[in-house]
Amino acid sequence: MGETTSDDPRRLWDLFGRLRNLASEHAVGSVVVGLAAPEGDLLFPDVMRFVESELRVEDAVFRMTRERAVLFLADVEPEAAVRIVERLLLGFREQFPAAGDPSISVGYFRVGPGSAALSVGSVLQVVFAPPADASGD
Repeated sequence: MGETTSDDPRRLWDLFGRLRNLASEHAVGSVVVGLAAPEGDLLFPDVMRFVESELRVEDAVFRMTRERAVLFLADVEPEAAVRIVERLLLGFREQFPAAGDPSISVGYFRVGPGSAALSVGSVLQVVFAPPADASGD
């Protein structure tokens, strides 16, 4: 398994800085998307390679671990980001049919004008928050 499963953390700071710059200096909103799979998921690295190949040049992927990655979608609103991620995951399913669909949780965070005080940690907590418990407990 000589494959790198995560990126240099300094790159994460650079990507967040770029989004904050777009928001504050150019009034361009962007969306940070957290993608997570269950521990040991063997399909997720393939999903992320596909996603990287389909993104625009101005977008980026940061691989945190083998089962977690962050997408940086520049110059989009949250509604468009949801459609983009759905299209990417559907495209993967269509091009690489597997025994089962990948089990991926997705979280979104908008970075817009006025978001300059955000910390990387606070954004990651939102995009990787566990799904709300439907039982109300």
